[in-house]
Amino acid sequence: MNKSGVIICSVKEMPLDEAVAAVFSFCGVERAVSRGTKVLIKPNLCTERPDMIHTANTSLGLIEAVVKRLRDVTPHITIGEADGARYTVEQAYETNGVYGLVERYGVRAVNFSTLEDQVRVPNEALGTWNFAREFLETDYFITLPALKTHATTVFTGSLKNQWGCVPRKDRLVWHKHLDRLLCDIAVLVPPRLSIMDGIVGMQGRGPINGYPIDAGVIIGGTDEVAVDATGMRLIGLDPYSSGHVRLAAERGIGRIAAEDIEIAGDFEKHRVTIEPAAQDWAIKLLNLFSRSEFITENFIMNDRLFYPIRRVVVNLRKLIN
Repeated sequence: MNKSGVIICSVKEMPLDEAVAAVFSFCGVERAVSRGTKVLIKPNLCTERPDMIHTANTSLGLIEAVVKRLRDVTPHITIGEADGARYTVEQAYETNGVYGLVERYGVRAVNFSTLEDQVRVPNEALGTWNFAREFLETDYFITLPALKTHATTVFTGSLKNQWGCVPRKDRLVWHKHLDRLLCDIAVLVPPRLSIMDGIVGMQGRGPINGYPIDAGVIIGGTDEVAVDATGMRLIGLDPYSSGHVRLAAERGIGRIAAEDIEIAGDFEKHRVTIEPAAQDWAIKLLNLFSRSEFITENFIMNDRLFYPIRRVVVNLRKLIN
């Protein structure tokens, strides 16, 4: 059986543009993309909060380095993301500097949640769900996740990044099916390239409320499961501990076992020890309540109720800890 290849590049030892060039060469991007190829890039823009974008989101530097190199090959480049629970993609694009990038390079930035051309797709767990046709019919899909812990899924990387392609703002209500749905998306539109942003990354109570890792690397490959498994091992997490990563491997979407992954780059040199995301009582309650569409819509998604409740939870956490 052929192994999956993953490359680790240090941005402390080479400029980011050179690191991205090394990933492109390793993954054969220039051979796969031509002038007529429609490329869709999905960064992780999970917050619009200026104080958190440095650790929670894919860095603008990585997005720009990828766009610059692609512009030498094709003019058909689109950046896509869906609305979050409490912010719009447009707010995230503005805060993260994506609109400036759009102007500089003549690329597009779209909101999967508001694109009119949506396609209903059968799904075993949900019956049907919808996606933007632009996502479903792209020629070459690139996922740019951030290297982060996650309080619900242990880790958020390449596979989890595609949750932001689901145009439903309250997709939290589907978290009870999350592992299988992430795998379903990976089968529906497999990324042709994954580049994980570990330039900073997040540890602790990710994916938004943790603190920096500062790993100083990017991790690339054409097998998103192998990229996730390698990223997890690099920060001391067991890939089998994350349900969606393990299930993706079981479904044959990619390789998870260390012996099935060939790594280019000095893995041992770039290992870091991080604080995992503990699933405390508050996270467990949120996951439980979000199983109810009524509670999700009327309490969790209702800012007038959610924020006062969150303040109480924050104070209780302080007292308990």
